[in-house]
Amino acid sequence: MAEDWCGWCGERREETEFGLRVWSGRVSDTYFARHAFVRGHAVVVWRGRHVAEPIDLSPAESDLYHREVLTVARTIRDCFRPATLNYLTLGRPGEHLHTHVIARYPDDAGADGPLPVSPPPLLDASHWRADAAALKALLN
Repeated sequence: MAEDWCGWCGERREETEFGLRVWSGRVSDTYFARHAFVRGHAVVVWRGRHVAEPIDLSPAESDLYHREVLTVARTIRDCFRPATLNYLTLGRPGEHLHTHVIARYPDDAGADGPLPVSPPPLLDASHWRADAAALKALLN
């Protein structure tokens, strides 16, 4: 059954097909995206009980989770100096609550609108790892 499966649940690995873990907060793990349209795309993943929607968090859980999302956002801003940041919180049946924090630049693939809907490209491994290490150093 689809609702019993979650790509973010289970083993907490340092590196996944999605990205590299750069930070573990009190209630979340943050992964730096391996595939991205821009430098500075991370995903903050709720690490508690399985929750698909942010409204299913208790007030205390919500406060902790969103504080950690903002910590990651501030660090992406400080590390990559984007023009702005976009936040995409996803919760769908069978998936685990997570928030994409995405740096946006005046000349990025989305120009003045959203990023493309197509799958993002695989980033150059050496640049991606260097960016992940820089973000990790600031977060820790």
